[in-house]
Amino acid sequence: MARYVDFDFMSEAFFRDPRAGVAQLRAIGPAVATKFPVIGRVWVTTTYEAAARVLKDGALFTLRKEGGALAGLPWWMPRLIATFANNMLTMDEPDHTRLRDIVDEAFRRRAVLDMEPHIRSVADRLADELFAAGSPADLAQRYARVLPLAVICELLGLPPADRPKFIAWADSMAHLTSAFGFLRLIGGLIKMRRYLKERLQLAREQGGEGLIAELVRVEQEGGRITPDEMISMVFLLLGAGSETTTHLISGSVFELLKDPVRRDRLTADWSRAGLAVEEFLRFVSAVQFSKPRYVRQDVDLEGVKLKKGDRVMAMIVAANLDPHANECPERLDLERRPNRHLAFGTGIHFCLGHQLARIEAICALQALFTRWPELKLAVEPSQVHWRRRPGIRMISELPVVAGV
Repeated sequence: MARYVDFDFMSEAFFRDPRAGVAQLRAIGPAVATKFPVIGRVWVTTTYEAAARVLKDGALFTLRKEGGALAGLPWWMPRLIATFANNMLTMDEPDHTRLRDIVDEAFRRRAVLDMEPHIRSVADRLADELFAAGSPADLAQRYARVLPLAVICELLGLPPADRPKFIAWADSMAHLTSAFGFLRLIGGLIKMRRYLKERLQLAREQGGEGLIAELVRVEQEGGRITPDEMISMVFLLLGAGSETTTHLISGSVFELLKDPVRRDRLTADWSRAGLAVEEFLRFVSAVQFSKPRYVRQDVDLEGVKLKKGDRVMAMIVAANLDPHANECPERLDLERRPNRHLAFGTGIHFCLGHQLARIEAICALQALFTRWPELKLAVEPSQVHWRRRPGIRMISELPVVAGV
């Protein structure tokens, strides 16, 4: 590993406005050796092309060593966390395709695109209830957190009465900022694992509706998947299907509330909502980094020499702010075309739930600003803060008032 650059990836300044930090790193080179929280020493890419190559070249950049060890899992990580981490997001070929095919089949049976009217009705109800507990309301917790979680729980076939458990679990995951945070999470993960195991067994015995029942049917039809992999799969769908969309919604609303003119332009013509969400995906960059990968042999990455055995992370936020990918990337342009971003990744690990996330974001914005057209921040933008979670850009609280 080359001499590493000291950079604080969890600073308030970097979360508030990643542009300056990205520019600082990009000035060093298209890949920079640094230390990342929990992960340790790693290269991070700073350009669109370098990130895309790392994500696409699964033969050269692998998520696991030849013996199966995960690139992003430190030796001290408890075995339970390793079990949950053993999912299709952390698999190389051929295991990735084996698991992806199973969940792809289950998703196809559920027809995600047909869910839009229902998602909009859920968003309308949550928007109506935004100030039910008083004003100002924390939009991050009362709206952006609840909508994607309600949708993914319903999609999975989990009972509505259990959603408070998942909200508590999601909040605990949001506080993972250090090694100690992982250790504190063990008790909750043990309960979560037991719960998911019971739900899967219930589906095996009684069938039912939802993705869990579909996964069980695929399993019973001969899909090659172990019981532990089934638990990890549902855990992944529950987390990935809610967490990142939560931060996309809250980040998008924050950007609109900072600029009422931009908000009014969007709300005057909701046919442009799709374009706007693509730009929020790029500009908000809720997921800032990919999972680490091992370099399988010495390689020249955009002019930077990486050695066999090094680890590298694609810096999604830097790719999304690369002027070679998008003109004037520092500007939020809700009508940007074309829009080259890596918010959903690329290559074989391209986000399975990209359609669902886009639909949820569009429905969330339209329902919110239709119900509360004069919505305003209850504090100055400088008083909005981000949680110190490495790699994820999440607003801690977003207090709002109706503004009428």
